[in-house]
Amino acid sequence: MTRPNIICILIDDMGWKDLGCYGSSFYETPNLDRLAAEGMRFTDAYAACPVCSPTRASLMTGQYPAVVGITNFIGTNRAHPSKGKLIDVPYLKQLPLEKRTIATSLREEGYQTWHVGKWHLGEEAYYPDRHGFDLNIGGCGWGLPMKGYFSPYGLTTLEDGPEGEYLTDRLTDEAIRLLQERDADRPFFLNLWHYAVHTPIQAKPDDVERFQQKATVLGLDQINPFEEGELFPTEHKRHLRVTRRRVQSDPAYAAMVYNLDWNVGRLLDALERSGASDNTLVVFTSDNGGLSTSEGSPTSNAPLHEGKGWMYEGGTREPLLVRWPDVVPAGVECSVPITTPDWYPTFLEAAGIDPADSGTRLDGVSLLSLLRQPDAALQRDAIFWHYPHYGNQGGTPGSSVRMGGYKLIEFFEDGRLELYNLAEDLEERHNLAAAMPEVAARMQRRLAQWRASVEALIPEPNPDWPSSCS
Repeated sequence: MTRPNIICILIDDMGWKDLGCYGSSFYETPNLDRLAAEGMRFTDAYAACPVCSPTRASLMTGQYPAVVGITNFIGTNRAHPSKGKLIDVPYLKQLPLEKRTIATSLREEGYQTWHVGKWHLGEEAYYPDRHGFDLNIGGCGWGLPMKGYFSPYGLTTLEDGPEGEYLTDRLTDEAIRLLQERDADRPFFLNLWHYAVHTPIQAKPDDVERFQQKATVLGLDQINPFEEGELFPTEHKRHLRVTRRRVQSDPAYAAMVYNLDWNVGRLLDALERSGASDNTLVVFTSDNGGLSTSEGSPTSNAPLHEGKGWMYEGGTREPLLVRWPDVVPAGVECSVPITTPDWYPTFLEAAGIDPADSGTRLDGVSLLSLLRQPDAALQRDAIFWHYPHYGNQGGTPGSSVRMGGYKLIEFFEDGRLELYNLAEDLEERHNLAAAMPEVAARMQRRLAQWRASVEALIPEPNPDWPSSCS
């Protein structure tokens, strides 16, 4: 079979519930819903970390963040280490040049490789063009559009457009131009990583008005987002600052999602016009859960617990849509758990390259058999997370493991274990650690074994922490 083109669309801070095909009744995503109908929708897809830079590094390398050494988001002005009862572990502020990326591997096989959009994996010496991409458009050390979504952007890697041009539109324009100007005799890898829907929450006025009117009609404009609905038990949440939204009702955020969906539709239409659609693998997903506990809390991940920066499902479970005509069956759902480092070996195998010949360590497994048959079994017993930091969204240091339908979280501050049966308790209300001690102990041993195998760093006690706060 002819080697496929590959388009990887990564969204920033998009939550599991932020698409119509995942149950949102307020946001409108007709193009992404169509993508789901034309391909496979995953119910149990995960980001490798509850914050962005580690997940991005994981996607590029096929390795868990603890292996790469990037375990927290990279912030040029962020004080480190953060301190609470524990002291944050050190972490890299750039993707090491010696790491072999999926772009490098595909380029060596003749692929055209393009990065468009957010990078957030280091400053200029570590930009995408130093990691296997032929072109870098818009990727820099910024984690968000600090001058806003309307031109002038101030990005050194993207020329400003006309005043008022919208960044998500512009990045999509650049991606479409690459499709139009490509060498049709060679396959391409388009890494389209939008800055949306990260803060600042800014959208086109007409789109905002659309959802203001919708909120009014539905009576959502009268809701206090920090008080509405049932509160979950809070005895173990000393660091929680605000209660999460129980409904999605923010018109500006809804407008950002709506515009993003429109732009994905424009890209897919351009792909169709180019004649390359039938031989293109399209992946759409996010880098961490929706922002729901700080900085304005613009979205709701309910029924998932918490959001970005937390070890709970709201922090790591993601929307994932995959389309590949004549390979991925249309309109199917897959409930097999998958995680970010799986994409490197998947893209290799799709391109006809044996992942065993990758020349690098790969922690993920190829999903190609799963893409062909959604109930296929993957050869692993668990997937893991390690976040030894205090998230700016309120989360505390910990690590977790999912084995089958069970998930165990180990919190480092006090050694507390929380065990959930996700098949019966998606909202993570009922901690089963005391009721099922054998299961909790077995999963804790497996988690400890994995941490040792990847040499994961564990936070140290803070000697300045007052004993009265313990």
